[in-house]
Amino acid sequence: MDKLSPSDEAELERIMGLLDTIDIPAATRVLLEIKEVMDEAGVTFFLRQGTCLGAIRDNAFIPWDDDIDVGSVIGLHGLSEETVESVAQTLRERGFLLRIEHLDYSLYVPMVKESLRIDWNCYRVLDNAVFMYPGIRIPVHLLTDLKEIEFLGERFLVPNPPEEYLEVKYGPDWRVPKQAGDYEEDVLAGIPDTTAPGRAGRLKQLLDRIMPRHTATVMVLDQEGQPVSGALISVAGMGTSRANKRGVVRLYLSRVDFYALVVKFDDHRGVLFVERIGPGQSYIYRPGEEHLLARDGAG
Repeated sequence: MDKLSPSDEAELERIMGLLDTIDIPAATRVLLEIKEVMDEAGVTFFLRQGTCLGAIRDNAFIPWDDDIDVGSVIGLHGLSEETVESVAQTLRERGFLLRIEHLDYSLYVPMVKESLRIDWNCYRVLDNAVFMYPGIRIPVHLLTDLKEIEFLGERFLVPNPPEEYLEVKYGPDWRVPKQAGDYEEDVLAGIPDTTAPGRAGRLKQLLDRIMPRHTATVMVLDQEGQPVSGALISVAGMGTSRANKRGVVRLYLSRVDFYALVVKFDDHRGVLFVERIGPGQSYIYRPGEEHLLARDGAG
């Protein structure tokens, strides 16, 4: 992770933590500027996730989207880690606030400009696939021979065929516009209940039980505010854990990151699609809350 000044780090964290809908004129300016920098550097990138969905389905940004998503693949189209570093420096010089995070499955470059969140993920190929949030396996053949489309009056690249990519990412109903709160179930339904690359595997989870610094705890409460024994929390790409008699679920995490969680007990099912949680922290799940609540103590 690149070093930022404390004030820049705080500002980057603040804006990356927001889920406000994008300002479309600003998003247009910023994406076109990113394209200009990438093109000048000879870097191949593609639209992904909600940005790709909007471009293909609507030929526009999705009005309720909250960021710009672009991607590249290390080892394809001549991209190397050194090239990512060079492009990142150019973007800094043009006023982008960013850092580079070296993850197991990608180089992740969170960026901010004009108060907009931009995610540039430079994926590593693992088992003939790349893994996109929240643990979806995207066959690498969709990213090898990218398709050119017209978007924002320019030519952009997207996975090829884009229809297959969008079905893998969003499910068979990807053509039906769905706002936040409606599409997440379709995404999670396509993720097997196994460990994805970059997430704690079974051996790692066993070690983390011995070394609890990698454990986050979530206390699950019911509608009356009482702990729920036996509640289930599924974390996309990591599997499912069961609450103890005190309603506490232990999650085994290697780092602070965004995760998608499903909480189930009795007839209740709650989906927390973009939840920032980390090891060593304790949280409360309460039905009706939009996010987990931080709490004191490990439970």
